[in-house]
Order: sequence, then structure tokens, then C-alpha cells
Amino acid sequence: MKFNALLVAAGLAMAPVLAHAQLTVEITGAGANRLPVAIADFTGERIVAQALTSVVRADLERSGLFRLIDAGAPLADNAAPPFDDLKTRGIDAIAGGSVAPAGEGRFERGVRLSDVPRQATLGNPAYLHTGVQLRATAHRISDYIYEKLTGEPGVFSTRIAYVVKSTGRFELKIADADGSNDQAALASREPIISPAWSPDGSKLAYVSFEAKKPVVYVHDLASGRRHVAANFKGSNSAPAWSPDGKQLAVVLTKDGSSQLYVVNSDGSGVTRIATSSGIDTEPRWSPDGQHIYFTSDRGGSPQIYRIASGGGNAERISFEGSYNVTPRPSPDGKSLAFIARNGGRFQLALMDLATKQVQILTDSTKDESPSFAPNGRMILYATEIGGRGVLAAVSADGRVKQKLSVQAADVREPAWGPLVR
Repeated sequence: MKFNALLVAAGLAMAPVLAHAQLTVEITGAGANRLPVAIADFTGERIVAQALTSVVRADLERSGLFRLIDAGAPLADNAAPPFDDLKTRGIDAIAGGSVAPAGEGRFERGVRLSDVPRQATLGNPAYLHTGVQLRATAHRISDYIYEKLTGEPGVFSTRIAYVVKSTGRFELKIADADGSNDQAALASREPIISPAWSPDGSKLAYVSFEAKKPVVYVHDLASGRRHVAANFKGSNSAPAWSPDGKQLAVVLTKDGSSQLYVVNSDGSGVTRIATSSGIDTEPRWSPDGQHIYFTSDRGGSPQIYRIASGGGNAERISFEGSYNVTPRPSPDGKSLAFIARNGGRFQLALMDLATKQVQILTDSTKDESPSFAPNGRMILYATEIGGRGVLAAVSADGRVKQKLSVQAADVREPAWGPLVR
């Protein structure tokens, strides 16, 4: 295939991906002391290079940690940057690269990341990909730049799950972290709630009402096959994966009111881990697998508790206010995101588990379903704007804010997937 024909094929392969990016992202806030960086235009074939450059810039801008400055001229991965000029314009780091055909429908792209004040190369990785994989490779480059400059893993290559509700239809969607490349894992006339990613990102557990009652399923994303993980008498809800991916914490009413159980991911071996005269719900494992956080009204009002994953006595965690629900521990286990009722508004809050200090992160009124990014930097959640369900994200310090929405539909039940290595 000739070079030009190859590029046309790559452009056509990218078109469906770009056209189906229904979840749009709007940045509404940025972090303080953002790092000034430049992403030079990639050299090589114009369409592919421009698409790549655009995705990398958008990723870094969306993080709220970087202030993008015009790089000036393009910069190939094998060319030394004009350090003196870049330093004069206040740029601390610059990345550039090239895109070249590698045969058999593939492209090779080289990337060079440089520290401007030190006039040193931080890295020079190369990537091989097809046209269809352009966005995925661009996200990998963004992750590389992010990690080199911050010391934290980037999450641009991760995926999110969410539920879109339109007239008479519910869809469980999976998309890239920037909202692009959305695909439906399940469509139903009945509600779908509580999607939860397996630790390796290969499966989703969720609750579907298609059997006219809530049933917990485990869905293999590669094959599209699924199996029932919990379908006992009464309600089966709120699945949460153990860190090793072997078990699910679930909420069942088979013995009366809503109580906590643990079941193997294949649906076998159900074990009750808590006993309460009230309602226990919304379980979530601690990252070390030693505890399960959950919501309970056993003390008279909905509050957050913690219990050993093997069962035992529950310990109350939340004490401020009369309504605290939906606990979600951070990936490092040091903080806890949850929904607090604050002056009649339901808002996303963050608790430092060592000090028990609580910070309200949002100014909205109907927040729900928080989900940490796998590096702990951002929290995805559902809220309501103008009577319509949308997704939003806020940084753990409350400075960076985003809104993610789908035109003419309600978006709910977000879940941020794990890191992809």
C-alpha cells in the first residue's frame, strides 16, 4: 500500500472513534501553580500528527496540573530543543516527536521529553501502532509525560463506565477517560445500576433489573459473556470487588433487611459478614483488603462504618452531620470520599482517615456515586444540572473541576476503571 493510501486508511479508521465521542468534557477549574509545558506539533504526515498532538494537549490540559504554552516550531524526537528560547518564554518542559509509516498499516512514533531549565532529556520512548490505535497511543504518551513530570501514574489510558438513561432505554457504557470511544456493554428497557470494575479491568459487575428484580451480574468485557453472581430471594445489589478480584461484597435481602455478604465472583460461597437491625448497604473494600466500608442506619441515621472483611464488630467512621453515605476509599487508603448532606444539599466530601477532618469538594446539590481515579488525583461522580443527570469530576484538593455530559440524556452511576499497564 502506498504511503498516501495508508494515511487515508488510518484517517478512515479514526473517524468512527472520533464520531462516537458522545461524552463531552468541559473544564471548569484548574489547579494552582500549574507547571508550564509545551507540546510541540508532531512532525510527519499532517492528519495523523495533528490528531496525535491534539489528544496529548487535551489530556494534559484536562488534568489541571499543566499550563500549556505555545512551543513555536515543531520538534522532532531526534532534534535538540531550542532551550534558551524556551526558557525565555517560561517553559519548564517540552515534548515533541515524529510520526512515520512502519509498514503493514502501522505507524511508529518517537517522543522526546526534555527538562528546559536543566537542558536535559527526560526520556525518548517509541510507540508502534495502527491508525485505529491512534488515540490509545496518544493517551499512553500523555501518561508517560504526566508520570515523568509529576512522579504519579497518569490515568489518560484508563476507562470509565457509566449509565445513560434516555426515553425507555438504559445503556451501560464504557469510554476512554476523556469520554471518547464510547461503547455499549449492555442495553435494556429496565434500570442498570452500580457498575464496578474488576481490579484487572477485564470485567464489570453491575445490577440489572431485566429479570424484574435486582440481580448482580459479572460481565466479561472481551467476550461479552456474563454470568449471574447473586440472584437470591429478594434484592441483590451494590457489588464491590475485593482487591484480588476473587470475591464480591454484595447487599442481599434474602434473610430479611438489606445486609452485607461476601460471595465468590463466580456466584458460589455466599457468606454473611455483618448483622444489624438496620439497613447495611453500599460496601467497598479497603485497598489492602482488610476492611469493608459501608453505609448503615444502625445508629438511627445513615452513617459510614467499617468492618473487617472476614466479619466482626463494625466501627463507626463518620460523625459530622446526620447523613453520610456511599463511602469510597482512595487508592492509597488514606482518605475516604463520600456523599454528605450539608445544609440540605447532597455534596461530595473527602475525609482524611488519620485526622477525621472532612472537606466539602463541590458546590452542587444532588451529588452521588463517587469514584476515585486509580492514581487518587481526581474523583468522578454523578450530579444534576438543570434537571438533567451529568457526570462531573473534581480533584482531591477541590481545585480542578470538570463536567462530562451526553446531549439529551441523563448520565449516572460512574465508575473509574483501574490503571492499564
